[in-house]
Amino acid sequence: MTTKSKVLGGSFIIDDLDFNSIVIPEELTEEQRMIAETTEDFVAGEIEPADEKIEKLNYELTVEKLRKAGELGLLGADVPEAYGGLGLDKVSSTLISEKMTKASAFALSAGAHVGIGTLPIVYFGNEAQKQKYLPKLASAELIAAYCLTEPSSGSDALGAKATAVLSEDGSHYVLNGTKQFITNAGFADVFIVYAKVNGTDFSTFIVERTMDGVSIGPEEKKMGIKGSSTCPLILEDVKVPVENLLWEVGKGHLIAFNILNIGRYKLAVGCVGSAKDAIEYSAKYANERTQFGRPISSFPLVGKKLAEMNIRTYVMESMVYRTAGLFDVGLADVDYAAADVGYQSAKAIAEYQLECSINKVFASEGLDFVADEGVQIHGGYGFTQEYRIERIYRDSRINRIFEGTNEINRLLIPGTLIKRAMKGELPLLQKAMKLQTELMELRASNLQFEQPLELEAHLLASAKKIFLMAGASAVQKYQTKLEQEQEVLSNLADIMIGVFAMESALLRTQKRISLQGGAKAQLGVDMTSVFVQEEFSRIAELAKETLAAMETGDMLKTQLSVLKKLTKNGALDTVKLKRRIASRVIEAERYVP
Repeated sequence: MTTKSKVLGGSFIIDDLDFNSIVIPEELTEEQRMIAETTEDFVAGEIEPADEKIEKLNYELTVEKLRKAGELGLLGADVPEAYGGLGLDKVSSTLISEKMTKASAFALSAGAHVGIGTLPIVYFGNEAQKQKYLPKLASAELIAAYCLTEPSSGSDALGAKATAVLSEDGSHYVLNGTKQFITNAGFADVFIVYAKVNGTDFSTFIVERTMDGVSIGPEEKKMGIKGSSTCPLILEDVKVPVENLLWEVGKGHLIAFNILNIGRYKLAVGCVGSAKDAIEYSAKYANERTQFGRPISSFPLVGKKLAEMNIRTYVMESMVYRTAGLFDVGLADVDYAAADVGYQSAKAIAEYQLECSINKVFASEGLDFVADEGVQIHGGYGFTQEYRIERIYRDSRINRIFEGTNEINRLLIPGTLIKRAMKGELPLLQKAMKLQTELMELRASNLQFEQPLELEAHLLASAKKIFLMAGASAVQKYQTKLEQEQEVLSNLADIMIGVFAMESALLRTQKRISLQGGAKAQLGVDMTSVFVQEEFSRIAELAKETLAAMETGDMLKTQLSVLKKLTKNGALDTVKLKRRIASRVIEAERYVP
């Protein structure tokens, strides 16, 4: 399943897209549905019965289950067939990641292994390295871990202090340093380690557990994800053969950042799966729990929570499958017979690095919202370990820190967009200049909207104009010093995130109407209407705050006047729509798209 044509990364903020350009979950192939079912069956049959033991950090059991997943092909989706994997499309890979999340901390162990642990070799390994490691990683005969963070460098990854010195005979590098918070460290066999050659050239190495000088520190005592291993990796004069240098000296930053793109996207996918689980647990509990002589699901405020949880999850799901579709189209241009096929693949995914960050921020905060409301629906029982929602709540919190904090990602989103514009890759500045003239002549209008989602499409178009207006003002005012204005950049990022989220839900629902008909897509229409209306109001406030931070006096008055014209829209009865959405969730006792 592919979309029709390639879409440039970041172009969503300036272009209007047709719904045929995106992938939606409603159009999965039979083969993809079977892959999802296989994953669900594995989790239900192998992981859920062993959940309590895995949660107590049983290394042997986790490794045993990883190998069973490997036997089923669930760890080889992103590994080419030539090296023992399945070489699946990214939508199929996404399905495996989403369905695995019911496995809780085990899903993190598997995700770290197949994603950031294995993909550096898939994309940047030479032929000998691929032949040596990938078949065993795909089967989980070897378990992988990714080692970037250090005690003194987290967000500042390139500030790492680990060193690598080439031996006099040129046969090996001597590595020294400590890596912190390494997932799977307690039982991993292969470590992707970043270190500076001669203290300057950031590079990547494949380090094996059995090499002399490799040791593992104690397990961290974590708030959540307790069933996953998180330890320091200590390197003391470790002799790593030159054959284990990944790609080239000094190119470690390219590997790290490319792999983080994928890690951010996969994290968002996991948040979608966990959010669906939280809704199911909460809806069932709300139907079972009685107060004042009736189920608490019958109370409107409980229903409102379930509706908002469902809406947020619908939008998250729309975003991640849209992004998977973007990946698949980009990867279709890769020359799979070329020697640098891995690098080409990573570059194709990096086209959407901005979208990866958007997915990561929105989904991690979306899951936190869903989990928090789930605990609230459970009341006091939600605070006890007897109910699964408690674990989802604790496990969720790390997602806003993993794979680059949400603050770092918020700075990257507009920063990446502006860099692309400066390189001439996107006509952002031209669009902004054209819009400035249009905005000065803008007149308030009383538009009438009669067809489903016409108003929502209008609000989306207005939101894009709001971003261009605020963004152009920021670039003009601060120029090269814009990166120092973190509050402005964060607000611009949130507007971009809101636009991508609104558009993903809108295009998905429009496509559903086309494929399924209006009646079957009505719940999607309701959820899209509520989300777009509420998100647009938030975008308007963000823009107002941003303009006020940049301008004063008559200039500010002029800009606020233009903003007011752009943000004029009628009121929507969201109370009625949320009640309608809630009734569907309560009846189904699960997430309902």
